[in-house]
Amino acid sequence: MAEYRIDDLARAAGTSVRNVRVYQDRDLLPPPIRRGRAAVYGDAHLSRLRLIRNMLDRGYAFAQIKEMLDAWQAGHSLADVLGLEAATGAAWSHEPPAVLSVADLARMFGAEVTPATLRTALRLGVLERRGGRFVAPSPGLLEAGRELVRLGVPLAEALALAAELLAETDRVTALLVGLVHRYVLDPKGPDWLPAGDELPHYADVISRLHPLVMSALSAAVDRSARRVIPEVLGDRLIALAERARAGS
Repeated sequence: MAEYRIDDLARAAGTSVRNVRVYQDRDLLPPPIRRGRAAVYGDAHLSRLRLIRNMLDRGYAFAQIKEMLDAWQAGHSLADVLGLEAATGAAWSHEPPAVLSVADLARMFGAEVTPATLRTALRLGVLERRGGRFVAPSPGLLEAGRELVRLGVPLAEALALAAELLAETDRVTALLVGLVHRYVLDPKGPDWLPAGDELPHYADVISRLHPLVMSALSAAVDRSARRVIPEVLGDRLIALAERARAGS
């Protein structure tokens, strides 16, 4: 187990010594181990410090963080303490849902909005019905469909693509999270729950899953776009580029 002086601990967690002392004063961070006159921190302190910073970044107050950590150490599960949505990362999305009327959808997609395409969008979860309005949980996905329609792709085809895209991202996300489950959690046994000094570490593990998935998928899509766009367009892309140069 690694050992840290307070300045080393702060540096490893990306914070300041002053903040470490503040968290200790508020009973969020356990006191260090005393080795004579030296105060020594361990990996459990580092994991908890990262968890505290993670919660602060997400808008939790000190009192809320302490209440959650105390409840978890008293034996509650992570889902009980943070809420299942927060535990899975769904509450950490930076994209607020959009509320839309039928008129809004008509302005976005024109005559492509039909009972059939609406049913498909609802079935896929691209839209959700809320009374007389609709909610788009991911406005970015809806905007991508709008851009495809503006380019001339039929909305029904864009929705078929969305179905494949959602299925593939679900599959890849499950693979990635499954690796963490298999190699980090499964070895602990089916009935295991973290306790004591393990709590901050495994909370930190779970808190990292959502940004990890986002980062991996974003990097993979960027790499794929750079390679596939020229491959698919081929000679057309070259001809367009040459014509553009000639016109300038």
